[in-house]
Amino acid sequence: MQNDVILKLDNITRKFPGVVALNNVSLEVKTGEVHILLGENGAGKSTLVKILSGAYSKDSGEIFLNGNKVGIKNPKHAQDLGIGVIYQELNLIPHLTVAENIFLGREFSYPAGLIDSKKIIEETKKLLSELNVKINPNELISSLGTAQQQMVEIAKALSLNSKILIMDEPTSSLTKNEIETLFKTIRKLKQKDVAIIYISHRLEELFEIGDRVTVLRDGNLIETKLIADTNRAELIKLMVNRDLKDHFPKREKQTGNEILKVVDLSTENLLKNISFSLYAGEIIGIYGLLGSGRTELARAIFGADKIESGEIFIKEKPVKINSPRKAIKEGIGFLTEDRKTQGLILDLAVKENISITSLDELTSFGVLKLKDELRISDSYISELKIKTTGSNQDVRCLSGGNQQKVVFAKWLNSETNIFIFDEPTRGIDVGAKQEIYELMNKLTQNGYGIIMISSELPEVLGMSDRILVMHNGEITAEFENKDLTQEMIISSAIGEVYAN
Repeated sequence: MQNDVILKLDNITRKFPGVVALNNVSLEVKTGEVHILLGENGAGKSTLVKILSGAYSKDSGEIFLNGNKVGIKNPKHAQDLGIGVIYQELNLIPHLTVAENIFLGREFSYPAGLIDSKKIIEETKKLLSELNVKINPNELISSLGTAQQQMVEIAKALSLNSKILIMDEPTSSLTKNEIETLFKTIRKLKQKDVAIIYISHRLEELFEIGDRVTVLRDGNLIETKLIADTNRAELIKLMVNRDLKDHFPKREKQTGNEILKVVDLSTENLLKNISFSLYAGEIIGIYGLLGSGRTELARAIFGADKIESGEIFIKEKPVKINSPRKAIKEGIGFLTEDRKTQGLILDLAVKENISITSLDELTSFGVLKLKDELRISDSYISELKIKTTGSNQDVRCLSGGNQQKVVFAKWLNSETNIFIFDEPTRGIDVGAKQEIYELMNKLTQNGYGIIMISSELPEVLGMSDRILVMHNGEITAEFENKDLTQEMIISSAIGEVYAN
């Protein structure tokens, strides 16, 4: 029955060395509701999800499903109990097909034991049809974009017929239309009495899809409220224990000399005659819809993608950038969209991730100067306020916001003066976002130039001095950020000319 308590957590505690990740957290989740779990990175959300999914064990406390006490032994046991999880980080096997990923380990088979591929494909088509997603079940995961892979993850979770579905940042890589499709699916699931625990840092989503919200801070439960009884300002204050009066901190623009110039840059498959300049002390925002070429432009400038024609000038000097190594030598740093697979080495410590861009300076006759490495990493941990147990902590153990700060530190530790940020605040909370914005402002005040790619229009408008809009591999508009509206940007992003 709708509104019956399906899940109850009673005084859940989980500790790690030097950190209490969850401290006597208690909450209830009802059938047919979307229960928002909200908090800054490091608040305890991910730990709670991992306990429910069977990836972590709890140190103390009790878990009840439908009034019965359960001990979740492992992820398979959690699935058997009807708990499904869609993680923010995709959990798909690239060289398998869409259908094979969705039914991996649960394949349909003939009586003789042979896999019934036809049945698997039919069931995959049904799932994708329910999501209104047009993806070929026989397509390899490696050939799909991030948004399409996210939809496959959702289909995979739905195939388990979960009664409790945990969604961890499910919209972080989705387009507006895909988000609307997801929300329609969520509403259908609610009608079927599925309980949904929904984690997102996009506060506007919560008021559209949520029923109740529980706020965590520093491992403690702060409050549970009806979405209808709260607002954005109150939730932010509960999360960070302070008012964020100005979400986008202001700065005084002091533009210097031209430090980067791109002239008629084109690539084989997408980019066409891209031209623009970046000046010291400036933030250029780049906006475009999925497939517009934003990330491809960043990769081309950084030498990760081959440039077919065009020129790049750095401080008025023509340069040929044919590899990331060459870009780094020319003073370009690239904070990639996917920090975990492209920006960090998760199996290394914080200090090793910070020092990796300056190994030449930190080695003598092939031997790493460990004291210098520790001194440098400790200074950045202090300067950037990275929340960690120390330089030797594995970077994978940090929250998303603190991992992003480590990526910042890595490039600050090099000779970088041109920063390319691709989705710099994706998947991090509102408090950590403001800290990232303040770091960006500090960089410009010190004379660095920033190219910022973002899917969030408020972020583009709030942080940029100029905005370039892309559509189908071309720059369709360039705006000074003065009296600019979202409608003007969107019109250019879909290839139209804005008419006031």
